[in-house]
Amino acid sequence: MDLFEKCEKYKIVEEYREKGIYPYFHALETRQDVEVIMEGKRRIMLGSNNYLGLTTEPSVIEAGVRAFEQYGSGCSGSRFLNGTLTMHLELERELAEFVHKESAVTFSTGFQSNLGIISALVGRGDYVICDRENHASIYDGCKLSYGKMLRYKHNDMQELERLLQQVPETAGCLIVTDGVFSMGGDIADLPSICALAEKYGARVMVDDAHGLGVIGEGGRGTASYFGLEDKVDVLMGTFSKSLASLGGYMAASAKVCEYVRHNSRPFIFSASIPPSACATTLAALRHLKAHPELPQHLLELASYTRQAYKAAGLRIRESETPIIPIYTYDVETTLRKNKELYEAGVYVNPVLPPATAPGECLLRTSLMATHTKELIDEAVGIMAEVLLKD
Repeated sequence: MDLFEKCEKYKIVEEYREKGIYPYFHALETRQDVEVIMEGKRRIMLGSNNYLGLTTEPSVIEAGVRAFEQYGSGCSGSRFLNGTLTMHLELERELAEFVHKESAVTFSTGFQSNLGIISALVGRGDYVICDRENHASIYDGCKLSYGKMLRYKHNDMQELERLLQQVPETAGCLIVTDGVFSMGGDIADLPSICALAEKYGARVMVDDAHGLGVIGEGGRGTASYFGLEDKVDVLMGTFSKSLASLGGYMAASAKVCEYVRHNSRPFIFSASIPPSACATTLAALRHLKAHPELPQHLLELASYTRQAYKAAGLRIRESETPIIPIYTYDVETTLRKNKELYEAGVYVNPVLPPATAPGECLLRTSLMATHTKELIDEAVGIMAEVLLKD
């Protein structure tokens, strides 16, 4: 059998393109902002993870330019060898301090962070237990480890406890959950997770890619939101969302971080974060620390938008965060409505199986702290006109 036979038989993209509803790889012609030019036309951006709007913050941009000029375009090596800058260490120290942990480790991408953390910590004979709606990178991190993966229904604490009861007393166990779930925008039941972890001797890891800069004291994330920073063992997050750059991190005890630095293959064998990305992350983090009101303003805008959706008659999936999904149910309707919105000047993200259950497709909308109510009102008017017509 030819290895590439599967490629020749892969027709779904071609079918959607022929129908004119293929939704991916639209090209931006301007920077990431609340309004963009995409393929020659103005679009209101409701499909970005740029939660604090810091991709256009002058101090963040200036920091990246200065680092590019001072350090060049890249490090050309791993953190292990020639790729560690004093700025990487500075970023790790400030991140750890911000999220109230002893230490931090930075990775080149958020996806790589989950691969590197889970595969290093979960060894042969260990167990890792995951929420079914966790991010794909968590799943792949579990696959890369030598441990046994178990999954529980989304935020179902009874099933989580049943799975914990299956773990042998001689085995290590890590419970991994998204803090804010990336598609639904809902928040993990972290108090119950931490209580169960303590009861059964497990450790807890939270993927806070969509929580950092969004919820918690001054944007410190999900553990802070619940007052459980001392109960969560490992925090993971990304720089490509609220911190307006590229990369990822883990924050934990000094001993755990040191172990991961010396045992995580994705960390050891990858080039380090480029100087400009590191500098922009650090500048964004400092801007967040200097403006702790930004996450609260973002949540207020999200609340305003939810109310506007409901008033317009749109059926949303309830959440407390700036991720607000709108139900569209089946795949073809979702893709068709997504195209109509795009053509009408609003960019959103279609969410299809396996990211949702069959029959529960969504249009994922997300807010930035730099959106205005006027712009939100304009977008909601367009969305109501498009989504409520037959």
